[in-house]
Amino acid sequence: MREFDYRRAHDVQHALTLLAADPDARFLGGGTNLVDLMKTGVERPTRLVDVRELPLDGIEPTAEGGLRIGATVTNSDLAAHPDVRRHHPALAQAVLAGASGQLRNMATVGGNLLQRTRCGYFTDVSGPCNKRVPGSGCPAVTGEHHQHAVLGASDHCVAVHPSDMGVALTALDAVVGYETGEGPAQKPITDFYLPVGDTPHRETALPPGALITHLILPPPPAGARSRYRKVRERASYAFAIGSVAARLTVEDGRVAEARLALGAVASRPWRAHAAEAVLTGAPADGATFAEAADAELAAARPLPRNGYKVPLMRNLVVSVLTELAEEATR
Repeated sequence: MREFDYRRAHDVQHALTLLAADPDARFLGGGTNLVDLMKTGVERPTRLVDVRELPLDGIEPTAEGGLRIGATVTNSDLAAHPDVRRHHPALAQAVLAGASGQLRNMATVGGNLLQRTRCGYFTDVSGPCNKRVPGSGCPAVTGEHHQHAVLGASDHCVAVHPSDMGVALTALDAVVGYETGEGPAQKPITDFYLPVGDTPHRETALPPGALITHLILPPPPAGARSRYRKVRERASYAFAIGSVAARLTVEDGRVAEARLALGAVASRPWRAHAAEAVLTGAPADGATFAEAADAELAAARPLPRNGYKVPLMRNLVVSVLTELAEEATR
């Protein structure tokens, strides 16, 4: 491992100042992704600015009835919080589906949002990767890609975003709050992650040098149910090959409100707008749910060895929505 400077930030402004002083510096939260990338040589920071002890570790209600979640809240504390479990169960389920208990005890909310892809070509510094070295190529397009993207990809990159939490937050209309040298700002999570296009190395809309400080979860509609479901190649501690986060409100047998996000199918958590349009106002039944899944997956462009993801995601969407609709009628 290369030598690097280590500084512990005393407050948010101090953290921003320390990072701005070194163009190759990185913020350090739990380190569960960054340190791994440093070991493989993907990340080579000259300075780590430790933000773990900043006063950003609270979860509190907002005036509107939602939740404000600090960026250094651990994944374990997030999943265990009673208000998260009660009002946003899909988020708690998503967090618990990710990594091991030991890693959840270290990983932070802010760091989870910024974790990098687990594509093997990205982590192998001996070969090309447009996400790691822009313009060098994407060997996954013709190589090993059975876990890669079927939606929103390009010839420049077919890697998928690895976060479970990000998928749930996308379905729940979360807002990302951050601080820059010019002051605080925020961005809806649907705008936070960038389309892959021809610049896969640009993953988020976070300004250079900015520090994520919190998330805002708006209150769910009355009677809404939410759920997260993940499919993986082994029972525990594995990244998804497909996942669904859904929130459904059913009134008089019809869908009054629907939010749906798909995971492990694109370079970012995939908000299923086409499916939501089919669902809203339609009967809350299997035929509607299948139509919604088909509408969203009509845009899928699978590669030769990952076409299985399309029927997998169709079945997963229908299953999760059916469970939520049945729960609403009990």
